[in-house]
Amino acid sequence: MKALQFTEYGGPEVLTWGDAPVPHAGPGQVRVAVRAASVNPADWKMLAGVMSGGQPLAGTGYLGYDAAGVVDEVGERAAGVSAGDEVVGRGQNTQAEYAVLDAWAAKPPAIDWAVAAGAGVAGETSERGLRLLGVKPGDTLFIDGGAGGVGAVAVQMAAARGARVIASASEPNQDYLREIGATPVLYGEGVAGRVRTAASGRVDAVFDVAGKTPVEDLISLVSAPSHVLSIANFAAGQAGAQVTGGGADSRPMQALAEVADLLAQNKLVIKVQTFPFERAAEAYRISQSGHVRGKLVLIP
Repeated sequence: MKALQFTEYGGPEVLTWGDAPVPHAGPGQVRVAVRAASVNPADWKMLAGVMSGGQPLAGTGYLGYDAAGVVDEVGERAAGVSAGDEVVGRGQNTQAEYAVLDAWAAKPPAIDWAVAAGAGVAGETSERGLRLLGVKPGDTLFIDGGAGGVGAVAVQMAAARGARVIASASEPNQDYLREIGATPVLYGEGVAGRVRTAASGRVDAVFDVAGKTPVEDLISLVSAPSHVLSIANFAAGQAGAQVTGGGADSRPMQALAEVADLLAQNKLVIKVQTFPFERAAEAYRISQSGHVRGKLVLIP
C-alpha cells in the first residue's frame, strides 16, 4: 500500500507519499480501506520531532490519528462490526490506503467521507473536554479557539447539550461562529473582557482549545481554576486549571457514537477542505498556520 511518511524530522517538505507495509488488525481492532483521513496539529508536531523526547528518528515515521473507511479486516474481540461496514474512527498511522482503528462508530450513510474523517480526533477531544468540565444544559461555556477543527465541533456539541456558547476566533471567522451556534468574540489581547461583556453575567466553564490566552485571564472568568480546561497549554495545570491530553480520561467509543449520532441528526456540521495525499504538505502548512476553519482532510 501507499502511506504518508517521513525519514527525517522537519517541516512539510520532508513528507512523501510512498510504499509502506500493510498493517493488520489486532485484538479489539479493525482495519479499514481508508476513504479519507484528517490532519491534526499532533501530526505536524510528530513530523517536527516535538514529541520525540529529543530522540533521533528510528526508521520511517508514519502519521494520522483518525480516518473514515470500509472495514476489511476484523480483529479478535472486536464486537458488533463486520467486513464491509462503513465506519469513522481513531487509530494510528491512518494517513494511508489502509489503517488500523482502535475505536470506531458506524458512519451515517448520508455523511460524506471527508466530513466523517474529520470527526474522530475532534469529536473525541470535544466530548472529553465537555465531560471533564461537567457542561450541562443552561451553562455558559467559553471556548477559546472556536473556529478550528476541535473548537468548531466542541461549540456544536456543547450547544446540542443545551449550553450557551461564547467562542473566540479571528475577524474573518466571526460569522462562521454564529452559523454554528456560538456568540462570537475576537480572540487575542483583552479577550476576557469581551467574554464578560458577551456573557452579561457568569461564565460557568472555559474550554481552552488554542492555548494562546494567558491561563490567568481565563481563570478570571470562572469561580474556580478547575472550571478551566486546556488541551493546548500544559502549563495551565500549575495555576489549578485542568489539563487533558487523552489517555485514561478518554472514552473514544462513547465519544464517536455521540458524534455519529449528531452528524446523522444534522446537529453537527463539519466544514472540510480536502487535498489529495500527493498535496499533503499543503494541508500541513495550513494546519501549522493556526488559522483553520473546520478540518483539513486528505483523500487517497
